[in-house]
Amino acid sequence: MDALHTSSGLTMTGSAKRPHVVIVGAGFGGMNAAKALKDAPVDVTIIDRNNHHLFQPLLYQVATAVLSPADISAPIRHILRKQKNTKVLLAEVTGIDRDQQQVLTADRAIPYDYLIVATGASHSYFGNDQWAPFAPGLKTVNDATSLRRKILLAFEEAEHETDPDRQRSLLTFILIGAGPTGVEMAGAIAELSHAALASDFRNIDPKAARIILVEALPRILPAFDEKLAKKAQDGLHNLGVEVRTSSPVQDINESGVVIAGQQIEAGTVIWTAGVSASPAGKWLGAEQDRAGRAKVDEYLNLPGYANIFIVGDTASATQAGKPVPGIAPAAMQGGIYAASVIADRVSGKLNSHPFRYHNRGNLATVGRSYGIADLGKVKFSGFLAWVFWIVAHVFFLIGFRNRFLVLFQSFWGYITFQRNARLITHDYAAVVSPKPRERELQPS
Repeated sequence: MDALHTSSGLTMTGSAKRPHVVIVGAGFGGMNAAKALKDAPVDVTIIDRNNHHLFQPLLYQVATAVLSPADISAPIRHILRKQKNTKVLLAEVTGIDRDQQQVLTADRAIPYDYLIVATGASHSYFGNDQWAPFAPGLKTVNDATSLRRKILLAFEEAEHETDPDRQRSLLTFILIGAGPTGVEMAGAIAELSHAALASDFRNIDPKAARIILVEALPRILPAFDEKLAKKAQDGLHNLGVEVRTSSPVQDINESGVVIAGQQIEAGTVIWTAGVSASPAGKWLGAEQDRAGRAKVDEYLNLPGYANIFIVGDTASATQAGKPVPGIAPAAMQGGIYAASVIADRVSGKLNSHPFRYHNRGNLATVGRSYGIADLGKVKFSGFLAWVFWIVAHVFFLIGFRNRFLVLFQSFWGYITFQRNARLITHDYAAVVSPKPRERELQPS
């Protein structure tokens, strides 16, 4: 049969062929899109370079030894095992040929009729990529376990350090960026040092650890109500965290951070500030914003390509003149919306309803029993907000096992202050003495 061109912009050949939907990325947007297509008359292929779906908002708890990686992640194949119309491909996408309608990997080209791009974001150092080796960010399981190792090793090295200045430096932790991740991680490190590790060492007092949260803007948590942000800052002060607002970073080096011309010596610097989109915008030849996100129309389509949807952190979408935030709920809603449009089109239904993001509020925690909740007209803080945060986050975890473990770990940590995931899973010598080992491995 001759090729058929549909009103959706896709090309199909053969009457028996079902439309093929390719989803790039198994984060919140991609996974929710795949699940929403479960009963649609399409064949789905979801591609990701990792074999697991990750609940990123709880990565900081892996980095601070509250949870293990398996508690906040699950294999993609297991999640989608009951979807007979869905295949999973473990591969790294290297490009997209929008004219030939193919997704490109290192060894194959995957044709598509509809494409959903949900490749997320990575760290952005605002043009200062030379800072990356000294201030790692937190986006993947590997990032979290590396940071956990770095944080725990700081205490181990300080334990046998005889130079007081060096010891103080090792016990200084600087977090750059006071959004929810920075605030939550600063509180978690404070509780790790002031409670969980307090009685574990003999030569140092972990309570003497210095945690500094740095923010270039005049206040922390700019997306939250100002009064709630002030309460969160008070909560951080109660935990012993130093908060420095209106303090843009001038430099980051192997010794620490430079702020207002002053070098602050620190053994651990963590980047919790900006993010930049994946290269998907370049692959698609899309117009991009300053963060590299591909600009989309009101239907989350790449302009001029009605069969290509871009969702989540990869997309630069606006609503009522304001940008749609790059947060998990927006990605989830975008993925479900894209799937609904595709399902309607292949079923012959007209779906001209533009994407509408529904803001259900912002949540953040400050330590183990204090949180803030900004739910629009309803705003509250304290223990109740912390419980609400736990319930809301656990609700979105995939799999009963994950939900149960996170609830149990949160409860156990609350009553005992213990961190059961305090494992340094790396050759200690390779971390503290890399240069001798490198020389040892050099060929003669």
